[in-house]
Amino acid sequence: MRDGLTLSPGMTVGLFGGSFNPAHDGHAHVAETAMRRLGLDRVVWLVSPQNPLKDARDSAPLAERMASARQAAVAAARGPVMVVSDVETRMGTQWTIDTLRVLVARHPGVRFVWLMGSDNLASFHRWRGWTDIMRLMPVAVIARPGSLLDSRTAPAAARFAGARVPAARAGLLPYMEAPAWTYLTAPLNPRSSTAIRASRGVGDAAGHS
Repeated sequence: MRDGLTLSPGMTVGLFGGSFNPAHDGHAHVAETAMRRLGLDRVVWLVSPQNPLKDARDSAPLAERMASARQAAVAAARGPVMVVSDVETRMGTQWTIDTLRVLVARHPGVRFVWLMGSDNLASFHRWRGWTDIMRLMPVAVIARPGSLLDSRTAPAAARFAGARVPAARAGLLPYMEAPAWTYLTAPLNPRSSTAIRASRGVGDAAGHS
């Protein structure tokens, strides 16, 4: 089954996964910061059909979340550089590590980087196959409000301390062999999916937003 992504060998591509329930300008901040600081050709927003760590009753329909991700992606950058994809639904994968392995196999020669907000780094060690993700492709962590201290002392950061790349060299990250990761700071955007859902009277959900 095709994944619907048009990627060419030699491209540098950030993979930005999440429930996007809903997507917001905080997500746009992560994507735009990664695009600019890493010099990426594309950022692919991987909209999860259903985060296995969350209650499905708290998730909006996939079509709704895809639409909000497209809106946030436009806020991050116009043109073909931001791609919103339902590739996980197409492939039937449930766990991030499985999705990333398939994408790497299907797109030889593409230099992938996994992107995530610092709020996710704090709990990254609870993800299935998290050490395999770190060893599969470089990782860029973008600072998010409220998680700066926790993420810098996160188990994943400690486990792979020797593979950390200074932010000043972030532009080289897509060309490095994994494990390699960097922590990028930028003017912080306080918006979160949890806060947006609360303001709309929608039940909160645990896990990353």
